[in-house]
Amino acid sequence: MENPDLVNLFPKPILILIGIALLTATLFLQTGRAQSGAPQITATPTPDRLAQPTLPSAPSQADFGAQEFWSRCLPCHGDRGQGLTDEFRETYPPEDRNCWLSGCHGTRPYPDGWTIPAFVPPIIGAQALQRFQNAQALRDYICASMPYQWPGTLEDETCWELTAFLLRQNGLWDASVELNETNAAQIAILELPPTPTPVPIVIADRKSDLIALMATILMAIVLGSLFIFINRGKPKQ
Repeated sequence: MENPDLVNLFPKPILILIGIALLTATLFLQTGRAQSGAPQITATPTPDRLAQPTLPSAPSQADFGAQEFWSRCLPCHGDRGQGLTDEFRETYPPEDRNCWLSGCHGTRPYPDGWTIPAFVPPIIGAQALQRFQNAQALRDYICASMPYQWPGTLEDETCWELTAFLLRQNGLWDASVELNETNAAQIAILELPPTPTPVPIVIADRKSDLIALMATILMAIVLGSLFIFINRGKPKQ
């Protein structure tokens, strides 16, 4: 039944509008609660493995080396220094994935092109750079032989930056100070086998041997003398 007080107080159309407003407000509040309780899913962008590395606010020598590596070394040595692996070549466009095709970097390269080696070794990771005794040897090799297609064209500063970057990535250098000819030879790369512990050679105690020999001779003399004394005391038959 209708409440006579409400009916008398408000006309019917007003009551209907009030009811619709209350119903709408209730639905709005419930919808807001449901949406606020729903988990928010944020898509994580896939990093571009071939993107140029950015420099920090205070770049070190190795940070500059990272950019040089990206521009000069990455195409052959991989985005992580892993070498020219099958997995890394999949990041390239399909027409550029087989580097050994004729007309690309194969046996018959394009004009002014060059033939790529059959194997490009990793330069970052376990057992990497083990052909080099120290950082100086690595730097000298980079300056003399890299890049592969134009060896000996890198500037001296670039050689040091690349060396510092590779050392840092392999955990051999913290890049806190500048790498140069004054300290590079002291930074070891080659993991030398442990030096075997020398086995002590037992040298005979010549003094002890001499004392033993003297005691033996003296014992022989005593026994010989005793034998002669006994035989002299026996009556002759």
